[in-house]
Amino acid sequence: MAEPAPVFTRRDILRFAGASLTLLVTPVAWGAAPTLLGVRVWPSSDYTRVTLEHDQPLRFTQMLLKGPDRLVLDIEGVEFNSVLQSLPGKILESDPQIKLIRAGRFKPEVVRIVIELKGEVVPQVFSLKPVGDYGHRLVLDLYPAEPPDPLMAFLEKHQEAAARPGQKPPADAPDIQRLVTVVIDPGHGGEDPGAVGRGGSLEKNVTLAIARRLKAKIDAQPNMRALLTRDGDFFIPLQQRVAKARRVNADLFVSVHADAFVKPTARGSSVFVLSENGASSSAARWLAQKENAADLIGGVNIGVKDPHLARTLLDLSQTATLNDSLKLAKAVLGEIGGINTLHKGHVEQAGFAVLKAPDIPSILVETAFISNPEEEARLTDDGYQDKMADALMSGMKRYFAQNPPLAKSKMAAVSF
Repeated sequence: MAEPAPVFTRRDILRFAGASLTLLVTPVAWGAAPTLLGVRVWPSSDYTRVTLEHDQPLRFTQMLLKGPDRLVLDIEGVEFNSVLQSLPGKILESDPQIKLIRAGRFKPEVVRIVIELKGEVVPQVFSLKPVGDYGHRLVLDLYPAEPPDPLMAFLEKHQEAAARPGQKPPADAPDIQRLVTVVIDPGHGGEDPGAVGRGGSLEKNVTLAIARRLKAKIDAQPNMRALLTRDGDFFIPLQQRVAKARRVNADLFVSVHADAFVKPTARGSSVFVLSENGASSSAARWLAQKENAADLIGGVNIGVKDPHLARTLLDLSQTATLNDSLKLAKAVLGEIGGINTLHKGHVEQAGFAVLKAPDIPSILVETAFISNPEEEARLTDDGYQDKMADALMSGMKRYFAQNPPLAKSKMAAVSF
């Protein structure tokens, strides 16, 4: 009996696209032009990302022009297709960086993309090799020349809240004598969807929804304020999430995720802290490797590094911070156990890159398994999301009741 013909997925086709140029030596194969497969735009106050996905490496040049401000990108050897025609409709009026975008045939075998800007930007243009479900990507990251200051925005919101008359502290508020800052990190975002449930739910959407609910609960507490590392659907590199927390002198860092496994029967919630001496289990090691690969999926310009941050993350004097992280994790785990099955009855440890702030107690919470159909339904339910946010809030209150913040933070030192 003849074997059935192989069936190739889109990922297979993209993975072998580059190799096909070497293996197929016909004139047609050698002369095949790159094809643009899709375009995506991710606006945010931090930066706007434009991603062009294509099936082969591209040759391109770029120019940053003034009067008016615009970024010009010339791409060689591509056809002007429907993907390029769709560019103008991809830009939202609310985009902080881009006014409009257009494309056209500049000269034979060269397509020109012109991005008209709302102000001065610092662009980063780089290429990414195929990874996961993505093919080759040409990425344009447009950073504002004057980046928003999260500390000032944070203080402005605090002033607005303090000016509201009649605001009374909740009866169960922890006894905190100064402003405490909690940074909430919704996992994944933008180009990086995170895990995908069998029903199509995306981890990046679930984590943002829970994080927003948690932020509202923290902001309602006296002397407590929360800051999100992202408040929209855009990607932030792992080190930048840590850097944001350190810029606002955060007291706590809570990274919110939704777990996944190859078997749909895996279930339960987990809480992790950093480990410098190996993972507490093979599953924890596998999960950390998966989460740390977010930069590969989301796309990071490896040519731009922060040497100060890199040195900071190599600082091994984290014993006190790690002890506090464990105390916070145990308090949160105890509260989560009241609303969902625990995947493990103890706090686990692994080398998560996003937990490496040397001076901020940090935890990573896997709220449930999005790969489990039953838990996926719960993760997308408003009631469960609110219960999870309540449990995280209660865990923090329990932690502060036993470990009140002592030294006055820089945030509290600012005159309001």
